[in-house]
Amino acid sequence: MNTHAPAAAADRRGSARGTSPSLFATWRDDVPAGIVVFLVALPLCLGIAVASGAPLISGVVAGVVGGLVVGALSGSTLMVSGPAAGLTPVVLLGIQQVGGYERFLPAVVLAGILQLLLGALRAGVAAYYVPSSVIKGMLAGIGLTLILKQLPHAVGYDGDYEGDMSFVESSGATTLTTLSEAFQQIQPAAMIAALLGVAVMFWWPRSPFARTKLFPAPMVAVAVGVGFNEALRLLLPDFAIRGTHLVSLPAISNGDMLRQFSLPDWSALASPAVWQLALVIGLVASLESLLSLEATKKLDPERRNAPVNRELFAQGAGNVVAGLLGGLPVAGVMIRSSANVDAGARSKLSVITHAVLMLIAVLSFGVVLNRTPLAAIASVLLVTGYRLAAPSLWGTAWRLGTSHFIPFMVTVLAIVFTDVLRGIGVGLAVGIGFIIVEHLRSPVLSRISPPGAVLTRYTLPEQVTFLSKASIARALNALQPGTRVEIDGRRTTRFDYDALEVLLLFRETARSRDIDYRLVGIPEAELTPAHARLHS
Repeated sequence: MNTHAPAAAADRRGSARGTSPSLFATWRDDVPAGIVVFLVALPLCLGIAVASGAPLISGVVAGVVGGLVVGALSGSTLMVSGPAAGLTPVVLLGIQQVGGYERFLPAVVLAGILQLLLGALRAGVAAYYVPSSVIKGMLAGIGLTLILKQLPHAVGYDGDYEGDMSFVESSGATTLTTLSEAFQQIQPAAMIAALLGVAVMFWWPRSPFARTKLFPAPMVAVAVGVGFNEALRLLLPDFAIRGTHLVSLPAISNGDMLRQFSLPDWSALASPAVWQLALVIGLVASLESLLSLEATKKLDPERRNAPVNRELFAQGAGNVVAGLLGGLPVAGVMIRSSANVDAGARSKLSVITHAVLMLIAVLSFGVVLNRTPLAAIASVLLVTGYRLAAPSLWGTAWRLGTSHFIPFMVTVLAIVFTDVLRGIGVGLAVGIGFIIVEHLRSPVLSRISPPGAVLTRYTLPEQVTFLSKASIARALNALQPGTRVEIDGRRTTRFDYDALEVLLLFRETARSRDIDYRLVGIPEAELTPAHARLHS
């Protein structure tokens, strides 16, 4: 059986539907959305670079590459790629292990090559086997974490870096202890800026001004925050938001621009640690990107498909370029993707626009951006988090039953109290466990003859795996003496020998149980005992 056929078909559909006829056909929606994503992405890229122990510019390079390279090659219209918080501990430890950032960069290039190979091998099919409960739990978990992480920034406490999504922070504090400390050190100006931003985020879409679509709510919310703080600087300078509570973009002049970039030290390829690190980065970045792709498709109002193998190729190309230019590894990221959706983006032009703006910002108007309060950006992310963890999502999960709700809740709690990648891993384990239990409970042998018939007829499903053993054994052991039974396997395209062993045992004991049996469409050769085949 060709197990890749569904993925291939989905890839073809995604290629046909995933892109707009013209990149600029919806520019009135996409350019403003790109500005919003830029405003959200910039502090996140800088924060992740700081937390990773990498040069500040490396986060911006990764953000630009994620938008221009991955954004252009990806089949997704809305997903944003860039430096990912989930890779922060991997990068931090990796730099220490290999002896410096320049020696770390070859691992990023190798990770990209690995992703290109995974795309060529069509390994993206793995994304189709992640339970929906885990994907929805990931969205809700990221939403709750985003709210908990942005509340301190919203009240003017910026002790933790922007983009941190781990429960245990780099300082040793936790999300909850940081939240407690933040509410003991409230800065009134920051809190007012955040409240104004949240109010704008909810009011603006209902206002008459929203009809122009040129100024999405998040952009207006940030502008209001900047305007409020500038008014304070003029009228009440002692109360204005200053210093570390503002966006801190590195100023780069034309004279020292090239010196800001790091280049790979290829001598590091002689170290086995670099190759091991490349394997970890490639696999983790691929997993995070595929899961973000599936989650973004659920957020897309148009429900457009996106080819998973093409995404692996795009991410691989992005990491090769990022590594060569001195950037952090890139992956699909949900916070920026959900902000892109909320801002009303309709094509990948928004993703490309945000990257172009990030590049221009570094080269020119950093002084202007450095007047943006982090509390104003926090207001946008707070509303984004609320929408990701919307109450309707929880209600739907509850109505779908225990087998859906428990993996959903476990994923949410695991993300909130560990981090995104660990939370997804725990959620996957629980979700797969429920699938296995349901599989074991459901009958594999489906009875197709009416009760009381002379001949009891059963049919096997399309896939008969080792998980089918228990169900088949229960059905066959329940047959009464004197039964005439037919087992039809003509619909089955895959037989595991583990399951066939149960049929072999039944065939050997049926006559002693006075059961008249007939096997149809079941490979008789496979039912021959192994010792008999060895001596034939």
